[in-house]
Amino acid sequence: MSVLTVENMKVSRGPCEVFRNVGFKLYAGELVGLVGPNGAGKTTLMRACLGLLKSKGYSSLAALPESERAKTAAWMPQSREIAWPVTVETLVGLGRTPHIPLGQKMTPADRILIDRAIDYMELQTFRRRSATRLSGGEQARVLIARALAQDTPLLLADEPIAGLDPAHQISTMKIFSRLAQEGRTIVVSLHDLGLAARHCTRLIMLGQGRLAADGSPSDILTAERIAQVFGISAFFEKTSKGPVFQALEVTS
Repeated sequence: MSVLTVENMKVSRGPCEVFRNVGFKLYAGELVGLVGPNGAGKTTLMRACLGLLKSKGYSSLAALPESERAKTAAWMPQSREIAWPVTVETLVGLGRTPHIPLGQKMTPADRILIDRAIDYMELQTFRRRSATRLSGGEQARVLIARALAQDTPLLLADEPIAGLDPAHQISTMKIFSRLAQEGRTIVVSLHDLGLAARHCTRLIMLGQGRLAADGSPSDILTAERIAQVFGISAFFEKTSKGPVFQALEVTS
């Protein structure tokens, strides 16, 4: 059974069509990289799947009542502004909000999920610190932890590793991989095709107003397709240390 089904989705901005006829099904245990050049519609597609903007077609997630959507999917947008000077622990705890009935307090089970999310993102030393006093990269890790604390079957994250240093980019992708291995479905939009190749089990590629490709990284990241969609040449090879992808030259 699919965790998310999208059929014949089309989104336009005024008279301009962003993409059309996009369809796919996502299943438990997948780490899906949503890739494509700037302007291809990666953020737009994720928001349309969530029912956050007007679209044509069908999304099984958008069809749910809002309260059920919040229990089914966690959403981490690109915007990472933290406006309130609350502690890291409090901010991560906001991920439990959809699961707590109005007027009731957190349960011990909620606290366990908050602690686990903080541990996952290596935020123990920041737990009591005001989130507004952290660096941009640290704030990004806090917001990922909040999404993890929501503990939903599906997590959609829009460029979650942007602004992180290389070590935390890799560790964050490994966390997403571990969550997928535990049975969750993770969708991340990425510009780093090298990390996508190494960590994602599946890639969905947008380009030229359509779904350009959908499949395993080795099937998707071909020289011809990379040249057609991104306008670059690239090196991609399976090595003893795993898949290695490196963009080389602009070709168009």
